[in-house]
Amino acid sequence: MAEKYVIGLDYGTLSGRAILVNVKNGGTVARSVKNYAHGVLEKALPDGTPLPAAWALAVPEDYLEVLTETIPELLARSGVKAENIVGIGLDATASTFLPVDRGGVPLCEKAEYAARPHAWMKLWKHHAAQTQADRMTALAHERDEDFLKWYGGTVNAEWMLPKLLQIAEEDPDICREADCFMEAGDWLVMRLTGERTRSMGIAGYKLQYRKAWTQGGEEGYPPGEYLRSLSPVLEQTVMEKLGGRPAELGEAAGGLTPAMAKRLGLKAGTPVAAAAIDAHVATPSVGICRPGELLMVLGTSCCALLCSERAAAVPGVFGIVKDGILPGYYGYEAGQSSVGDTFEWFVRNCVPESYVREAEKAGLDIHRYLTEKAGRLRAGESGLLALDWWNGNRSCLSDAGLKGMILGLDLATRPEHIYRALIESCAYGMRTIMEVFEAGGVKVERVYACGGIAKKNPMMMQIYADVLEREIRIGSSDQGSALGAAMFGAVAAKVYPSILEATRAMGHTEPDSYRPIPENAAVYRRLYQEYTVLHDYFGRGGNDVMKRIRCLR
Repeated sequence: MAEKYVIGLDYGTLSGRAILVNVKNGGTVARSVKNYAHGVLEKALPDGTPLPAAWALAVPEDYLEVLTETIPELLARSGVKAENIVGIGLDATASTFLPVDRGGVPLCEKAEYAARPHAWMKLWKHHAAQTQADRMTALAHERDEDFLKWYGGTVNAEWMLPKLLQIAEEDPDICREADCFMEAGDWLVMRLTGERTRSMGIAGYKLQYRKAWTQGGEEGYPPGEYLRSLSPVLEQTVMEKLGGRPAELGEAAGGLTPAMAKRLGLKAGTPVAAAAIDAHVATPSVGICRPGELLMVLGTSCCALLCSERAAAVPGVFGIVKDGILPGYYGYEAGQSSVGDTFEWFVRNCVPESYVREAEKAGLDIHRYLTEKAGRLRAGESGLLALDWWNGNRSCLSDAGLKGMILGLDLATRPEHIYRALIESCAYGMRTIMEVFEAGGVKVERVYACGGIAKKNPMMMQIYADVLEREIRIGSSDQGSALGAAMFGAVAAKVYPSILEATRAMGHTEPDSYRPIPENAAVYRRLYQEYTVLHDYFGRGGNDVMKRIRCLR
């Protein structure tokens, strides 16, 4: 009997990835990556219409090109026949969403809306709705809204609701003209299947949709009275324009349409799983199938994911959703808004040309070159301490208005000193998240990591182990989210009865792990205490200088 395979599609911030996976063992037999043609729109729309600060948009057609280019390439590279591909799973960043008409066509593709920024796809990292998020937080506390305690006590600018409020206030016509506002993942599933579904995992974390356990037997979005107090247009939008059949993780959203099957070279009717959040689907890829195991998904940003048998209102987390990550457990999400983004910013803007030339001479890319130089430094040798808020703080302060900082610079500071300090700051931020989890009564028993950084940068992972004072296991796949998406595709195709069975067969970690080095851990313990002082002083109201000087721009 011929081997059976599933496709996993992972939509990130700058590119989409597709892998073809053997359903028996999770082995990847082919992969393809497509960078988005337009990247991230931060300065202007494609027609030149300027964008204000803190905007981050995307072009929907770029996302469709990932489907039409990567899937045929998988088939060509692997030689696998379409009839042997039994399912498709898909994930995307969230909340990344777009307004569409009744036929699912993005409003930005219509001539009359092409120059209107709110008609385009808003990325998760669109932080221009921070003012709206602050007002939503204040009103929720004033009204003592129950939903907020399950989302860390703060409305985050990365969620869909504050972004919808921004649209309602700045361009209400878009709210009126849109038939539906859809998460990118749900929209892509619709393009594949013709079915409009609403991923309950995404709705739970990014739209604050609560299941019965958090609301005395009632399900739903935040109360209409609360939404109406913010904006009648927002209330109408939430109540009328977030439609779609509810779909749980691992559920088949539908089958591949004949037209799309022909376009991709696949078999019509191939089951397509409900959409999922990119970081969340990585959980089963490393073999996590029980509570107490924290996964760090390290990439452009970082998500920290943890499942528990109990629900606890942990302050500063991004969300607590029943069945949101693994069935039967409460899934906790936290994270950092900038990890890889921070390192990329540094090498693009702050590294001297002499270092670039030296890296080229050594046959290394600049990140690898800086890593090698930073790896020769002892813990604490840089004399620097940084705050990891270069794209705001996601957890546990939930404040996009906070900014990065480096303390201790002098005339002897070298680029590798700063590079290492930035890495260390990300590890300190993760330790803060873990300590908040445990203080809230949610135990962290084991720590895992996945993503390109986890596979490619041993120095960074050793620093994480030293700072966290924990052993860290690394996922075997360098495409953890795509593999996890494929595993949910296998469940949708009924190859496995649940994601837990799929995890046992298809999820794996590397044989070796990173363990803390005692002498390094002792130094980092002292530095982390100083990090905490800075974190609380600048992040908890001791001094709002970051926001005051930002206003001068």
